[in-house]
Amino acid sequence: MGEWIETVTGKIPVEDMGKTLIHEHFIFGYPGYSGDVTNGPFNADEALSAGTKAANAVKKYGIKTVVDPTPNECGRNPELLKQISEATGIQIVCSTGYYYEGEGATTYFKFRDSLGTAEKDIYEMFMTEINEGIAGTDIKPGIIKLASSKDEITPYEKMFFDIAAEVHKETGIRIITHTQMGTMGPEQARLLIELGVEPSKIIIGHMCGNTNIDYQRDTLKTGVKIGFDRFGIQKLVGAPMDEERINTLIKLLEEGYEKQIMLSHDSINYWLGRPLEMNDDTATLVKDWYPTHIFENIIPDLKSRGISEEIIKQMFYLET
Repeated sequence: MGEWIETVTGKIPVEDMGKTLIHEHFIFGYPGYSGDVTNGPFNADEALSAGTKAANAVKKYGIKTVVDPTPNECGRNPELLKQISEATGIQIVCSTGYYYEGEGATTYFKFRDSLGTAEKDIYEMFMTEINEGIAGTDIKPGIIKLASSKDEITPYEKMFFDIAAEVHKETGIRIITHTQMGTMGPEQARLLIELGVEPSKIIIGHMCGNTNIDYQRDTLKTGVKIGFDRFGIQKLVGAPMDEERINTLIKLLEEGYEKQIMLSHDSINYWLGRPLEMNDDTATLVKDWYPTHIFENIIPDLKSRGISEEIIKQMFYLET
């Protein structure tokens, strides 16, 4: 791919991505949602409406592209993403790949691994989707999604890392990752680079789950990009408060890492399965978890602390 990237409406030069949110989900469901369709059926009109509303909202802040790295087993829906893109003009990049072992749909490939075909099957899946399209469509992923567990990359997860690296070397496709509860960022980066992935084509996700500055430096020194991409989630899924994220981010910006950091929310606009029921405490923790929170609250805070417009701008561009 080189300087090109696939969107759900076709291939574009990376420079044409413009201002980008690197990690948002227009649709998402934890594996198992498909077994609850009696009380939680998929409503295509509601999903399209929610996605269109979110896309139009970020568009007002100059966003031109949204990367949606929803894993294959978590409800990835490229045709819905194409509808949202065509309705709003927002460019959307979708993914191919799987979630981490603890919350992914592991049984399928573990069974195939017992038959000795899993690695071949995963390689064929990646290559078919990248070269021909997803599920009989002409929609192709622009990234591979990888994920690891808290404090380890399990053998199951490493199987995907190994194959993704091989596919990257053959196609040039970029890789975006999920790190669990602020762990394994440096390990993911080093593993992928050792496997032959270009550092500039790697985005290590959810790095704002860790406020240890040495952890951040360890990862950034490998040359990869990182996502400070969970703004708005307060003390859930191991995430720190936004205030702690901002303090860590400012330290990194003072050290000149702005060209390697990208901002986002990891927001979910439509949940597959039954609507979520939250108690008051949980609802309070996610009240700011929506796709314009960064522009309404985080950027003004950064500016008030002396971070320039130019530095902030750098954190919304994949190629800088």
